[in-house]
Amino acid sequence: MSASGRRILPALVIAVTLGIGILIGTVVSHGVRAAKGASGVSSASPLPMPSPIELSNSFSQIADKIEDAVVNINTETTVRVSRHDPHSPDSSTFDDFFDHFFQGGPGGPSGPSGPDSDFRQQSLGSGVILDKDGFILTNDHVITQQSSDDKQVDRITVSLHGDDSKYKARVIGYDKWTDLAVIKIDAGKPLHYAELGNSDSMRVGDWVLAIGSPFGLDSTVTAGIVSAKGRDIEGGTQGQFKRFLQTDAAINPGNSGGPLVNLAAQVVGINTAIATRRGSYDGVGFAIPSNTARKVYNSIVTSGAVKRGAIGVQFQAQANSSLLRSFGTDHGIVVDSVQPDSPADHAGLKRGDVILSINGQPVHAGDELVAIVSDTDIGRKLRVEYLREGKRATAEVEVADRNKIIGENRGNDAEEGAPGATPEAGGVLGMGIKNLTPDQAQDLSSQLHLDSKQGVLVADVQVGGFASDLGVEHGDVILSINRHTVTSVDDYNKLQSQLKSGADVVLLVARRNGPHGFTTLFLADRLP
Repeated sequence: MSASGRRILPALVIAVTLGIGILIGTVVSHGVRAAKGASGVSSASPLPMPSPIELSNSFSQIADKIEDAVVNINTETTVRVSRHDPHSPDSSTFDDFFDHFFQGGPGGPSGPSGPDSDFRQQSLGSGVILDKDGFILTNDHVITQQSSDDKQVDRITVSLHGDDSKYKARVIGYDKWTDLAVIKIDAGKPLHYAELGNSDSMRVGDWVLAIGSPFGLDSTVTAGIVSAKGRDIEGGTQGQFKRFLQTDAAINPGNSGGPLVNLAAQVVGINTAIATRRGSYDGVGFAIPSNTARKVYNSIVTSGAVKRGAIGVQFQAQANSSLLRSFGTDHGIVVDSVQPDSPADHAGLKRGDVILSINGQPVHAGDELVAIVSDTDIGRKLRVEYLREGKRATAEVEVADRNKIIGENRGNDAEEGAPGATPEAGGVLGMGIKNLTPDQAQDLSSQLHLDSKQGVLVADVQVGGFASDLGVEHGDVILSINRHTVTSVDDYNKLQSQLKSGADVVLLVARRNGPHGFTTLFLADRLP
């Protein structure tokens, strides 16, 4: 082969290789395009980048619309302090207060003097106007003295957004159960007011804004989401009418009573509490839902008070499957006790009855029972179906005013047991038990209409034991185990020895409810 031929051959090979590559690429590309067309993916829209500007504009528009309806509330009251009385439970606390806040220290030129001194206690909060005539919804604790659960503050002053005037407010009504109150100012002009929204429509993850006066900084707006619904942070009877919206929008001292609003600028909650270890925002705040607030507000502005129905039974708030099984049912509310001379008592309901339904509506949890009864007009009768000793029965129960038949919980006073060494907690139940003294037994039986020998005293509860997990407390009286009456320590030990792992255990317990009364309750669970 000539020299020129040798030069042409490599070039020819390269050209052929490139041609084959182009041909293969064309075929493959055509196949890919065919696949795209066959699957229909080519019709999908590109994913847009979220616009933070649009969300920011939404927040600012909401703030502009609602902030004129949000008010700053300043309260003042006079507190008398016995600063040098060693028997005064708050003397040291107030000494620290004076030392820290009054110039010159105790007895100084700006501080109080003398053994008994008065000082002006001030507090800040927020509220939201719900009527052009100046009706304002806020928290009850905003207008209540910090040193008292019942006495209102001496003076309430309201400041409006963009208005330098200070308006004196008067209390229209309040509701301790929901920590809500309505106050009114006379501004001499129609006021901008907010709209209450539907809190039930809110979903976890929805955006919300909290508006108020944290630390006295009025018209402060923070953003977050609804992080939970139906949250009970108090438990027991205190939480029966308060199921909070939980939010991570920043809520701090001074936000109390201010609104939590949705993206439609509607009030969906009244900011009430925070979960914190520092006393300020830790990422978890709570608001009373607007649907609860609406009922309270409407009742207060129309009648000056909130009236709820009750029938006079006590029970556990949460359903307990072990307890229900022991009574032979899969649903219902076990009656722990019946208040004497209450509608339930008059209708013949007794401790140990299981309320299955009300007016044909089955009840599965204490909250359901409370909701039905409390929303029923006072004086109206309810048809209550219940289970007693395995047999179904019905009763007509007339609803009464809750405020008249249910008193305040005065706490539990532990009883001292019979003389002798205190037994240590033990056994599968994890309790130390004593026999009752004759006086204790007589006191108990006369109040609860029991056999004069019924009951043993809980002298010790093992930490982390079965009884502790059930909620048994020192000073409780065990009346029965699995519905077998307990009359002595011997009875208790015999019944305890018969309990096996995996078995349901039901305790009937009597517990002090203040210095002169007892209440009874069923506690149940399955032995590990």
